[in-house]
Amino acid sequence: MAKRSDALLEKIRLGNPMTNMEKLNLIIGLSVPSMLAQITNVLMFFIDASMVGHLGAAASASIGLVESTIWLMGSVMGAMSMGFSVQVAHFIGANDFSRARQVFRHALIFGGIFSLFMCVIGISVHNPLPFWLGGGADIAADSSRYFFIYSLTLPFVLLFHLTSSMLKSSGNMRTPSLLSIMMCALDVAFNYIFIYILNMGVMGAALGTMAAYITTSLPMAWMATCKSKILALRLDNEKFKWMWDYVRNALKISLPIAVQSVLMSGAQVVSTLIVAPLGNIAIASNSFAITAESLCYMPGYGIGDAATTLVGQTHGANRLDLCKSFAYMTVGIGMLVMALMGIIMYIFAPEMIGVLSPVEAIRTLGTKVLRIEAFAEPFFAASIVAYSVCVGAGDTLKPAVMNFLSMWCVRLTMAAALAPHYGLTGVWIAMAVELTFRGTIFLIRLFRGKWLLTMQ
Repeated sequence: MAKRSDALLEKIRLGNPMTNMEKLNLIIGLSVPSMLAQITNVLMFFIDASMVGHLGAAASASIGLVESTIWLMGSVMGAMSMGFSVQVAHFIGANDFSRARQVFRHALIFGGIFSLFMCVIGISVHNPLPFWLGGGADIAADSSRYFFIYSLTLPFVLLFHLTSSMLKSSGNMRTPSLLSIMMCALDVAFNYIFIYILNMGVMGAALGTMAAYITTSLPMAWMATCKSKILALRLDNEKFKWMWDYVRNALKISLPIAVQSVLMSGAQVVSTLIVAPLGNIAIASNSFAITAESLCYMPGYGIGDAATTLVGQTHGANRLDLCKSFAYMTVGIGMLVMALMGIIMYIFAPEMIGVLSPVEAIRTLGTKVLRIEAFAEPFFAASIVAYSVCVGAGDTLKPAVMNFLSMWCVRLTMAAALAPHYGLTGVWIAMAVELTFRGTIFLIRLFRGKWLLTMQ
């Protein structure tokens, strides 16, 4: 499959025509490995939550309390990586591999400095953070330790995301997928050792995740910098020269994504503040339901990765019709796949929550809210993949505004109004309504073709 995908990607760069079956084969060839990578990445949180869940509701709530903040920091790392990897995809599509490698070098230097800065911020706020988020003294210590260890891991999180996104931009989805699966397996092993054998509880879950990131980010970096046929830095013959244009272009792409990530994850933090007064059972149920649902929407992000790569390379090759065709096909496939995942989530919601916690009250409430969300999955897919299409074309500002307005003006407003009367159920009704609205406005933007203006 990898060789076939490479041959089809070369057709894009050479300007050769492609049949619909070839397009479909390329989308599947790029999406499937990326889906596996996305799913296994989420499985790390699933495994952490499951193992800690068996330690009791308080331990589960201690991770759930800071989970949205952790996702915020991780999403900022991903946004920074995307600003450089989109440029790499454009240069590869234009058959300019030398400039693609130059951008990669800039990304490694700038990303390393940025990740250390984020690490310092995380360490600085780890003590007061649980109290800022509305957590009680009974879970604050564990929450603080978990976040502190994650903050120390951020340079390796950045290295993993950056080199993974670079490989994906070059069309290599297989390596990031295999290493993500390896990271998941290592996370299970390390968690078992730290949580159960060494009896380290919540802190053991954080150390397990840290060890898994370290042992997989280094080989990922080696594959990108040394073994890639397109990106290996040894292939450069000319002397490295710092070019601020690459950084400025990266910031132009990344800043809207990063600001959106901060505001969207900030919205998740606000959502946590809305849920926190509902008690530890609601906090744990909310966290477990989010983790369980993420297993269902990760295929959408996998297809989104493929969409970004394909739109990015057709953008670089200046093939407008092919770009539009890939955009429509990836969004359609994403909606179909996530509709099926929504059905599965509705049917098996009790089992999905049951794996995470043996507490009956958590299982009952978690199942109820998860089934509410199942109906919104196709439109969630539309927002995920259509946004990825926009990113691939370098169109990030207006889609970021769309995401922001949808989350803050629709979801949080409804959640704040419904939570006092309907509890966690009201919060998740607001979430389902907002995702349906967001998917609709992204479909409108997709078919109006505004995102294509960046190609002209």
